[in-house]
Amino acid sequence: MSGFRQARDAMVEHQIAARGVKDESVLQAMRQVPRENFVAPGYEDAAYEDRALPIDEGQTISQPYVVALMIAAVELKPRDRVLEVGAGSGYAAAVMSRIAGAVYAIERRASLAEAAAARLARLDYGNIHIRTGDGTTGWSEEAPFDAILVSAGGPVVPQLLKDQLQISGRLVIPVGSGTGPQHLMKITRTTAETFEEKDLGKVMFVPLVGEGGWPDDSPR
Repeated sequence: MSGFRQARDAMVEHQIAARGVKDESVLQAMRQVPRENFVAPGYEDAAYEDRALPIDEGQTISQPYVVALMIAAVELKPRDRVLEVGAGSGYAAAVMSRIAGAVYAIERRASLAEAAAARLARLDYGNIHIRTGDGTTGWSEEAPFDAILVSAGGPVVPQLLKDQLQISGRLVIPVGSGTGPQHLMKITRTTAETFEEKDLGKVMFVPLVGEGGWPDDSPR
């Protein structure tokens, strides 16, 4: 067993399962995906520490516990079609792809999207589709989705993302100030016109920029 594999198993046991994430499909997916391949060069040995780490373009990969918490909250099933907004290095998409049937990931920075697509292809994650664009408007050509996960914090829940949920579909998104703590919200579509909301607690994410989020130059 490699050192990275041992560190990965320890991460799942001590950082994730011990803190309340019990969904076995999520725990198993986190054991399978090599996080050291998704961090910036030079940070591989820190890949399984309980913290966010740098990737390119001044962005970060979220701490493992937060990734697991969010994926558990959207309650993925094997045939689900899931949309991720804010693909970053592709790590969360890779984890979700071990559970769901297909993952569609949007990243607004072209260099990150291209690097993530190349990385996922090299690692043979064949059920992930990545494109560059404004994730706050969703991916209408592939909608509706069983689950949507937003990896950045917006001022509100974008209506276009809610509209792209299946009935009974789940959306998890940080909402609040772009510079202070946000609240991780779970939105469940109960009918064509109604949604239930649940507050999952405080988190801190980079700002969600786009038509349904923050403008690039807005105060936050």
